[in-house]
Amino acid sequence: MSLPLEGLSAIVTGAGRGLGRAEALELARLGAAVVVNDYGQPGRDGSGEASAGPAEEVAAEIRAAGGTAVAHTGDVADFQQAGELVELAIGEFGKLDILVNNAGILRDRMVFSMAESEWDSVIRVHLKGHFNTVRFAAAHWRERSKAAGGPVYGRIVNTSSEAFLAGSAGQPNYAAAKGGIVGLTTSTALALAKYGVTANAICPRARTRMTEDVFAGLEQPEEGLDPLAPEHVAPLVGYLASPAASRINGQLLVVHGGMVAVVERPRVAAKFDSKQDTFTYDELDAQLTPHYAAQPSGETFAAAEVLGLKRG
Repeated sequence: MSLPLEGLSAIVTGAGRGLGRAEALELARLGAAVVVNDYGQPGRDGSGEASAGPAEEVAAEIRAAGGTAVAHTGDVADFQQAGELVELAIGEFGKLDILVNNAGILRDRMVFSMAESEWDSVIRVHLKGHFNTVRFAAAHWRERSKAAGGPVYGRIVNTSSEAFLAGSAGQPNYAAAKGGIVGLTTSTALALAKYGVTANAICPRARTRMTEDVFAGLEQPEEGLDPLAPEHVAPLVGYLASPAASRINGQLLVVHGGMVAVVERPRVAAKFDSKQDTFTYDELDAQLTPHYAAQPSGETFAAAEVLGLKRG
């Protein structure tokens, strides 16, 4: 029996641990040849010496299970190294078909205490790291499409977060980066659709190094699969990377613990019209102030409540 990703090649960034590891293993299980990328720094804040160990170990795990995998230990936030990552996949497997962006770091702090370096480093790894790999993969698919005279196979799965959807008080850098990734994804989806490429984003909830503080009070069950295990997220990534998901493009999906929620694009909740050429202060006060006064306290943006996704 053929596998859904048989004959396809994939890159998974940040695949040495946690979510990325589970996603790389799942893509390989479904038949894809995988480039396992991980910079290998031990600290979740991006600190420590880079190491080939995590990427090499996951690649070896895939090969031991009968799959095909190579390791790449470069920094995807570096433009040149991201290009080299895409070239490695093309050189090893003849082409690139699937790109899963997962690499990230955390440097949490309240906005009034955050240092410039803490802002810049998180934006660099998450948002620029996603852009870098997407940019080189997109160029590859565009060139292939021109040579073929029509659409080719291409799948992008980017990683956003509920921190973008619902806010996260101590993560202004992370929330902003994850929101930017959604914008990058929807723009990319529109730009690459004519070449046969889809781009989607997921908001995963899983117990990893990145979320050890968030889920500190939620202990793992003694029996059965942890509801917060990364293995709950990986199947959706495998599906979005497959031919079956060809009609899914520019979408944002929340996934965790056996649940997938499709997030609607923002809709207008209320509309107010001026009675003259432009609004006056008094007119805005007369229309907007009563509207917001009627809303439940503290819920001017309640995406978490609507989705039933509140943490804890």
